[in-house]
Amino acid sequence: MSEKPHIVYIITRAERGGAQMHVAELLALRDRARLTVVAGEEGFLLAEARGLGLATHVLPDLRVPLRPARDWQALRAMVRLLRQLRPDLVHLHSSKAGLLGRVAAARLGIPAVFTVHGWAFTEGVSWPRRLLTYLAERVTAPLLARAITVSEYDRQLALRLRVLPASRLVTIHNGLPEVPSGQPGAGAPSSRPPSAAPVRAIMAARFSPQKDQALLIRAVREVPDLELWLVGEGEQQPAAEALVAALGLTERVHFLGDRGDVPALLRQSELFCLSTHYEGFPISILEAMRAGLPVLASDVGGVGEAVVPEVTGLLLPRGDLPAWIQALKRLTTDAALRRQLGEAGQRRFRQQFLVEQMLDQTWEVYRDVWNRQLRGTPVPTAVTKALRP
Repeated sequence: MSEKPHIVYIITRAERGGAQMHVAELLALRDRARLTVVAGEEGFLLAEARGLGLATHVLPDLRVPLRPARDWQALRAMVRLLRQLRPDLVHLHSSKAGLLGRVAAARLGIPAVFTVHGWAFTEGVSWPRRLLTYLAERVTAPLLARAITVSEYDRQLALRLRVLPASRLVTIHNGLPEVPSGQPGAGAPSSRPPSAAPVRAIMAARFSPQKDQALLIRAVREVPDLELWLVGEGEQQPAAEALVAALGLTERVHFLGDRGDVPALLRQSELFCLSTHYEGFPISILEAMRAGLPVLASDVGGVGEAVVPEVTGLLLPRGDLPAWIQALKRLTTDAALRRQLGEAGQRRFRQQFLVEQMLDQTWEVYRDVWNRQLRGTPVPTAVTKALRP
């Protein structure tokens, strides 16, 4: 029998994104537990896991949107895999994996923890989707041993809507290493001279209706001394490219694609933007703060738990184009303010959002779940060893 407890992480997609980057950071717990990573597709996260020597599995039916027929197949495949792996705990991420995973784990008597990277019934989501996912969460919530929200906003939302009791909800903010792994110096302040023209803004996010890069593109049109780097891929990218061409911005708005060197790109920029409609607690904002960039972001979800208005950045009403234009003009013309906000953000990151704190808090959740299990039924030797001080 292994000396370490076995934890299986299950997530819907493996592409580069906030939830996937969060799980990638959790893989540092491999010194405390045996870890396996499961996703609905190949991609960034599984490559990261395999690079660390961890076992990975792909469940193709997991990646499609919620559809009863395919979901039944995904559930059966998940049950078969978990029966084969026999983990001591399942840690679920993203809505579909979270819903199906808790059902599969419950059928096998495996404790399940679910990290909420932003409830799918939050403000900014369409009403039909909000209602469907809310009902699904309410019905299946009793199957979870614990739910972790990455923002206090989402914990309070769940309490207000009675999704889970306070005893099974805890907030653990996302965290990042002080220095990006494999990229020495990438956590240092921007390497671009404050006087460089034009000022360069950057947004790193999947091209989707949620992120609304189109709003930012329209705002940039009204700020002549500003260029924009857009990092990421997604279904809305062709529409964004067409908009840039239609507005005559091809010389100022650049599409960089999916990149593994975002920390280095941040150091070549002077301003970070996130024109999103809903969020949990964006890792992209923490990356920007780590790099010493001022942040302009929509005031949604847990964004305000990272960005302090007028201290580390500016928070703007969701979808408010005039507010974005005004804020971009303000920061584009004031290099001293950009530097002041960026330095304050970097200090705040180092004080509150380092990955070590997130890892320790997450491990304590695991220990608490196992302790509760220990009081009820026999548990594997590896788990009892993990509970020792």
